[in-house]
Amino acid sequence: MSTEETWSDPSDPRVTLLRETEYDVRRRVKSAWSGFTDFALRDNVLEVAVGLIIAAAFTSVVTALVSDIILPPISLLPFMSRNLEEKFVVLRRGPLYTPPGGYNTRTQAIADGAVILTYGAFLDALVNFLGIGITLYLLANIYGYLSHDSIIKHTIKCIYCRKEISAKAKRCPLCTTWLDGREEKATSALAPRGSQTS
Repeated sequence: MSTEETWSDPSDPRVTLLRETEYDVRRRVKSAWSGFTDFALRDNVLEVAVGLIIAAAFTSVVTALVSDIILPPISLLPFMSRNLEEKFVVLRRGPLYTPPGGYNTRTQAIADGAVILTYGAFLDALVNFLGIGITLYLLANIYGYLSHDSIIKHTIKCIYCRKEISAKAKRCPLCTTWLDGREEKATSALAPRGSQTS
């Protein structure tokens, strides 16, 4: 009996095991592929991916706006300079520190082993953050004005559970209480005590 005849014999337990294994592998691959496509091709996942790509591009535009348009006029102030991120204060001098001028750049100070407070880098990051935040806020307001669908969702605190919920909500989705106070009103169909007539 040749090996070819052995694998074609349906009564052989190895053939049955091989077929069951093949079926199981196909089923698992189909299930994994189906799960991946359900996850990756959902609307909200694609929206998030597109939003992240647009945000990365928008961040570079706003960074250029802040560093090339907004910071130059600010650098004309007497305590600022064009290279805001290079502003620092020496807290402890290094061995090569020269008293009249000190260090010209942060790199020089760090290479000399000086301890420095780089407030300029922080101020630069803060100005960039404020520029991006204000620009995004203005764009969200313009979008809301043009589309009549606001991106900015106003929230209030639930008076019972103190969680942030939509300002338009009539009922808290977290603690399920009504926000118009109807739980505090008497809702019984029975007459109040003491008002019964004999």
